Amino acid sequence: MSVENVLSLIKEKNIEWVDFRFTDIGGISHHISVPAVEVDADTFVNGVAFDGSSIHGFKGIEESDMVMIPDTETIYEDAFTAHPTLIVYCNIYTPGGDRYDRDPRSIAERAEEYLQTTGIGTAAYFAPESEFFIFDNVQFENSMNKSSFEVDSEEAVWNTGRKEEGGNLGFKIGVKGGYFPVAPVDTQQDIRSEMCRLMMEAGLRIERHHHEVATAGQGEINFRFDTLTKTADNLMKYKYIIQNVARQYGKVATFMPKPLFGDNGSGMHVHQSIFNGDSPLFYEKGAYANLSEMAIHYVGGILHHAPALIAITNPSTNSFKRLVPGYEAPVNLVFAKGNRSAAVRIPIAAVTPKGCRIEFRTPDSTANPYLAFAAMLMAGLDGIKNKIDPRALGYGPFDKNIYELSDEEKAGIRSVPGTLDEALDALEADHEFLLQGEVFSQDFIDNYINLKRADAKAVAIRIHPYEYELYFNL
Repeated sequence: MSVENVLSLIKEKNIEWVDFRFTDIGGISHHISVPAVEVDADTFVNGVAFDGSSIHGFKGIEESDMVMIPDTETIYEDAFTAHPTLIVYCNIYTPGGDRYDRDPRSIAERAEEYLQTTGIGTAAYFAPESEFFIFDNVQFENSMNKSSFEVDSEEAVWNTGRKEEGGNLGFKIGVKGGYFPVAPVDTQQDIRSEMCRLMMEAGLRIERHHHEVATAGQGEINFRFDTLTKTADNLMKYKYIIQNVARQYGKVATFMPKPLFGDNGSGMHVHQSIFNGDSPLFYEKGAYANLSEMAIHYVGGILHHAPALIAITNPSTNSFKRLVPGYEAPVNLVFAKGNRSAAVRIPIAAVTPKGCRIEFRTPDSTANPYLAFAAMLMAGLDGIKNKIDPRALGYGPFDKNIYELSDEEKAGIRSVPGTLDEALDALEADHEFLLQGEVFSQDFIDNYINLKRADAKAVAIRIHPYEYELYFNL
């Protein structure tokens, strides 16, 4: 959309505010709202100034001036404001006009530009399956003498005996019993449908929605694939709309990977492929799962670099509460067709040549999508460039249910890192593939590792309530 068209839209829709947004390193959105009457063509050229020192992981106070430059292709109307507001996503620049190398959205765009310089293809397509929980209540507290959390849901298995005014209406969802029963068991049909309606108004193409496996209100909405940066933009819209619709219904939505003990967590399976113009490059009829050698090498790059990659695709300490055996978690670094116990699954049901893709199942939605998609692409491209063959390295194909194998049979299968610190160690040792084409900078990698190490340390030094059960009476 041209600047002129944006300005015309502001008048046509009687827009009162233009909301300029960007995403920080941790994946949190920030915004500045400007009166629409103050927005003109120069605004889209000169941008909106802000204090970078107040953004975690950005700039020091001595060099804090930064500029948001809006991307007019990202504009959509905010469904949650009383005053008509237009949202636009921005890239971050220095006052001198250079892209800021710690800006996640700029990193995503550089990854797409790098793909084109390699001559491998013209576009990479991504489609995340981002799961979430919708709770009725959340409470948590951390202090010197107290540490606790509690969530609740009308659907939850622990509420079968709860008495409320009017009585308990039953139809609770058991552990691992949520994959997709109809109402009245599924109480969230209308909430998800409203989320989808607003996503479609915001420009997303919705494919389906449904309840997910876990008890207590786990859901999933699938939207159609797009190019790397556009898909990351769409995922930021997705999360914003889900959390705000939940709030309108008096509920709360979370993308936390493992908010409940003893049931499935929330992942973000990421489908991905490369095209050259209109031609799909991952398809070869008659080959294993109809995958081309290019696709096999892309998988090889993902699996070879997976320990380091997971520091970006699963960047929270809570991520590793999900990445444990027994809860359909993709902890095994192998690939296979149609096999959900593998870290990389090749979908084979109703797949056309253009729909041929690989699915990396390990990530979760605590990942910053701009960084995660860019890092996955860079790992896959490294696999293509260096012809990394996952078959020769023992990464499959593995067409058995890995969860049911004996320890002896699983001995040769590499697993994901067990903690965030282990993943960060791997990223520290293996990140040269991210530096290619100056997509990620060394400064960004060093800064990112320091930020995430601080998270890991903050959790590690705190006393866990379960330690009282284990040790208090010794």
